[in-house]
Amino acid sequence: MNTGPKLRNIGPKSAAWLRQVGLRSLEDVAAIGAVDAFMKVRRAGFKPSLNLLYSLEGALVDCHWQEVPEARRQELVQAAEAAIALLPPPRGRPAASPVTTTQMQADDSPMPAMALFDDDRGVGEWGRVSRPAMTAAERNSLWPHFRPCQHAPPLRVARRAAYTARASR
Repeated sequence: MNTGPKLRNIGPKSAAWLRQVGLRSLEDVAAIGAVDAFMKVRRAGFKPSLNLLYSLEGALVDCHWQEVPEARRQELVQAAEAAIALLPPPRGRPAASPVTTTQMQADDSPMPAMALFDDDRGVGEWGRVSRPAMTAAERNSLWPHFRPCQHAPPLRVARRAAYTARASR
């Protein structure tokens, strides 16, 4: 943090959070404790993880946050959860409700057959509707509409011809 030496375990984002809630030195954090400092950050609207709580405790006892004993971690988590439970629900959003799990019962009755189309042609390989091959007469009747234009030049040739025609004027 800006005033005094850098706190151990506290990165730039956590330091910015602590500064914004008025905790600028190790003495400030020590005066209120790790849990209350964590709660000040949380009440300010930030979303700190438990790693910040462990980091603050590690800074107070001058050890790496991963070296905080497991028993002390459990105490910190219990104290933080008790303090979080006292917070009012967030504005603009309903309070989170308990998570429920819905389990579907296995139904042994067969599924009804689904008829997507009123078609008597049936279903062929790969689940596609099979169609009889088109006869030559059907193909010829569609010929003027679906015949590819074989006499038209490719687009780049047509553009080049239009450009040269404009340039020669």
